[in-house]
Amino acid sequence: MPALRVALVGALGRMGERVRAALAEEPALALAAALEAPGHPGLGSDLGGGVRVEDDPKAALGRAELAIVFATPQPSLEVLRSAADLGVRCVVGTTGFDPRQRAEIGRLADRVAVVLAPNFSVAVNVLGHLTRLAAGLLGPAYDAELVELHHAAKRDAPSGTALWLAQAVADGRGQSAEGRLVLSREGETGAREPGSIGVQALRGGDNPGEHTVLFVGAGERLELSHRAGTRDHFARGAVRAAVWVAGRGPGLYSMADVLGLAS
Repeated sequence: MPALRVALVGALGRMGERVRAALAEEPALALAAALEAPGHPGLGSDLGGGVRVEDDPKAALGRAELAIVFATPQPSLEVLRSAADLGVRCVVGTTGFDPRQRAEIGRLADRVAVVLAPNFSVAVNVLGHLTRLAAGLLGPAYDAELVELHHAAKRDAPSGTALWLAQAVADGRGQSAEGRLVLSREGETGAREPGSIGVQALRGGDNPGEHTVLFVGAGERLELSHRAGTRDHFARGAVRAAVWVAGRGPGLYSMADVLGLAS
């Protein structure tokens, strides 16, 4: 059976480089097109196998059956629009979408299968699953705090993964995260609001990502942590999601669906 053709969006970025390496190790998939932003200095670069970096989404997607997208929100959304028109299934690792953009992604997913995840690491997704379980088992007597550390060049704060983990805490408690997140503390803040979920973002160096969820009770503390040393596991997870979504009908999916954790 021939390998499925993949268009990689953000092909020359940090994640794009690692996804290309992961694709080379996956016999079910083959890189068929590579996209970067207009004006990118790498446009026209030869990535081998007849693939050159280009900036025309429709032309690139027209040669593909799947797309893997790691870019900034607005270009990612433009790619998704073209993918929905062409019936190209998508795996999207872009973070920082605002509510309006997320709503549009939901509408586009009514037309084509989309796996949207803030983090494609299998271990991080298991961390989210464990966070949800722990929040439900421990209950409201344990305060929830999250700390994340990423490289100095990261654009969004808190990270999409940290916000997703905060949502996992709220889900485990059977609550909404809306109105419960505390993203900064300064000055005379008063006592901690019961049921709030603290999220603190640290930035520095070239760290690919660290996340720790703390459940702090009276006299004891439970910590669940993930620390990334490279981006390779993110890339391998995205490729795994691409293989999985190849046989799916329209819908908005998550890594929990890919890994069988959704149930």
